[in-house]
Amino acid sequence: MSTPLPAGGREVTPDDAAALESRWAACWEPAELRRRLAGISTPWYTAGGWALDLFRGEQTREHHDIEIGVPARRFPEIRERLAGFVFDAVGDCHIWETPTPQVMGATWQTWLREPATGHYLLEVFREPHDGDVWICRRDETIRFPYAEIIRYTVDRIPYLTPELVLLFKAKHVRPEDQRDFEGVLPLLTRPRREALSRLLNRVHPGHEWLAALPE
Repeated sequence: MSTPLPAGGREVTPDDAAALESRWAACWEPAELRRRLAGISTPWYTAGGWALDLFRGEQTREHHDIEIGVPARRFPEIRERLAGFVFDAVGDCHIWETPTPQVMGATWQTWLREPATGHYLLEVFREPHDGDVWICRRDETIRFPYAEIIRYTVDRIPYLTPELVLLFKAKHVRPEDQRDFEGVLPLLTRPRREALSRLLNRVHPGHEWLAALPE
């Protein structure tokens, strides 16, 4: 049985999709995130397609948004650092503007909104964790210390290690996810390919990408 959604959320219908996407037109880029979050004690990492481009050392495609992951219980430090903006909670095709603690506890996605323009600038994933140990929200038996899964570019922008980014992309395999996989695969060391294979076998057994990975 699914958990009922908290009250007060606005349903996002298919007709809203284009309007919402246009509100991401001014979203930040990784260098801007590094500047705004410099010096915080909370571990954070760039996620999604931007993380793979940071791994590759260049931007290879357009990104309609930007995502970071943070430990859920340490999200208040992120919110305090970005106090001039508003965080909306998102979950199951609903949006809660200025959400209550109950809503925040029932969701894990948050969109940073610029009040003056209504533009969305950043998506924050409030991820499960046990202290300094990251927990995969798709399978809570997958756990790693943050120090093992956060990598850095030469100019110190943190990003999630590529095998974990691809694990999350494997769920839906949109066209951009397939292109990301094909572009990153040749750059992965054999240990990283083996790690991705193990992760996919655990979370998505029989996944189509496994054919290109070591057994």
